[in-house]
Amino acid sequence: MPDRTDLVYAYDGSFLGLMCCVFESYEQKEIPSVIRPPDVQQGLFDTAKWIETDEYKSDRVFNSIPLKISSQAQELVKLGFLTNAPHKELLIYHFLRLGFKYGSKVMTMLTDDTVNSLQKAVRHLTSESQKFKGFVRFSVYGEVLVAVIEPKNFVLPLLSQHFCDRFRNESFMIYDKTHHMALIYRSQKAELMFVDELTLPEVDSTEVEYRRLWKQFYNTIAIEGRNNPRCRMTLMPKRYWGQMTEFDKSDELEKSKGPVQWQVAETATEIPPTTPSSLDSHFQYPARK
Repeated sequence: MPDRTDLVYAYDGSFLGLMCCVFESYEQKEIPSVIRPPDVQQGLFDTAKWIETDEYKSDRVFNSIPLKISSQAQELVKLGFLTNAPHKELLIYHFLRLGFKYGSKVMTMLTDDTVNSLQKAVRHLTSESQKFKGFVRFSVYGEVLVAVIEPKNFVLPLLSQHFCDRFRNESFMIYDKTHHMALIYRSQKAELMFVDELTLPEVDSTEVEYRRLWKQFYNTIAIEGRNNPRCRMTLMPKRYWGQMTEFDKSDELEKSKGPVQWQVAETATEIPPTTPSSLDSHFQYPARK
């Protein structure tokens, strides 16, 4: 395959689209130097080659991974797409090229920069998602539970099964402020959708009281003699505190003055409703804006 330093692939930002980039590379016997999602600005002299998303081509690449490499490699690629690793598309592409060349051995090639970087990014993703399973704080708005998070990685697909099982008979929304995405669960069905911005109503007096009680409980069970700020920040990094009730220092929360309604500004792209179990398993996530 010729390695052209000026060859740039542009795609729609979806996982399917990335698999089509891999297909195009092998079909045309060329190696792109850049795989560019739509949210990356085009260079002044950049003449990118647009790669159309084709489900058939995507499936051929994705289904070949466990056959030619391993099922663990397939899972690593799926999770790698959810990370915030710089140039993750090119990282996944080069990992697959190594995998198709060396087979399952690639998973143990930890001295290789590509393999090491991808596995490190996935560990950061899974660690962050695990923390959010304990750090997400919901508030009640009418009959709906709402939480706001600010993750570095796209963790919502990894959180969906946990919270859908935990609140199976509830309606809730977890809004990812970083990626402008929301996990919405209602009528025992979950969906992911783009949300440009979220404007929540003022909480009512009952929610204010619950927040006060939670902070009082948090402060009461603390043992002053065992106070260890450094340990706390290790187990509960400070960047999570902004959306956690116990660290909210505002003493006054105004009562709601009208009916409880939320306002959500959506984009046109939305994932069709799915069951909670299928949301995690298929990794058919929407293209980035």
